[in-house]
Amino acid sequence: MATNEEIELRVKQSDTARSAKRSITAVRVGELAQRRAAVAEQLADIERELGDVLAGASDVIDIDELARFTDVPAADLARWLTNRKSARGRRKRPTVARTDSKPDDNKELIAEEEPKRRHAPSLQERAVARTDSSETSARVVATVP
Repeated sequence: MATNEEIELRVKQSDTARSAKRSITAVRVGELAQRRAAVAEQLADIERELGDVLAGASDVIDIDELARFTDVPAADLARWLTNRKSARGRRKRPTVARTDSKPDDNKELIAEEEPKRRHAPSLQERAVARTDSSETSARVVATVP
């Protein structure tokens, strides 16, 4: 049978090997995640540039024609064109209020939508509703955990 000292030594050796493997794994995952982030950023830049080129050339060549010439799927070209964003953020125009609606119109719409958003009555709510009604039933609804 092993002594207490031998047991402690075995546990330390086992923990040291496990700890080293965990550390190596964590470092490797961190490195790969950083590489992935860098590549993803490069890909986003390339897609943005593709979108800009497509937008700039839209007056002389369309998506379908480009797809035929380049063997790049038209769906990809269209996605790059529609998803393009400039390198710096654009300022959004303030939204203009519609002149054909009255302020009270919105209240009516909200009031109409509220019943749709209501939740289904719980067992307790149904029990209360039954006791409040004119029915005098002997049934009692109980909640069971």
